[in-house]
Amino acid sequence: MDGQAHAERLGRAQLGVELGERATLVQFSSAFCQPCRATRRTLAEVAGMVDGVAHVEIDAEAHLTLVRALGISRTPTVLVLDASGRIVRRAVGQPRTVDVVAALGQAM
Repeated sequence: MDGQAHAERLGRAQLGVELGERATLVQFSSAFCQPCRATRRTLAEVAGMVDGVAHVEIDAEAHLTLVRALGISRTPTVLVLDASGRIVRRAVGQPRTVDVVAALGQAM
């Protein structure tokens, strides 16, 4: 997973759900995005393997204010948040499982 860390913090107010105890994988998707489906499977699989990690999928079209605030221009975009909601990694496109696991290591 490539991308810069950002100072923004996300939480229940922005995402509509509680953060994972140790980390959160936030996926921005759109309805007709084929790579989004594969990304959903990958992130759900990783979240299921690692205790305390949550996967949250956000419909980009329904959350345009958040999308604009975070500078998201393509789907899927994945943000890896640490336990406090700080964005530690960001990637655009379909991630590989090994890259997601490595990014989680950085977040935890």
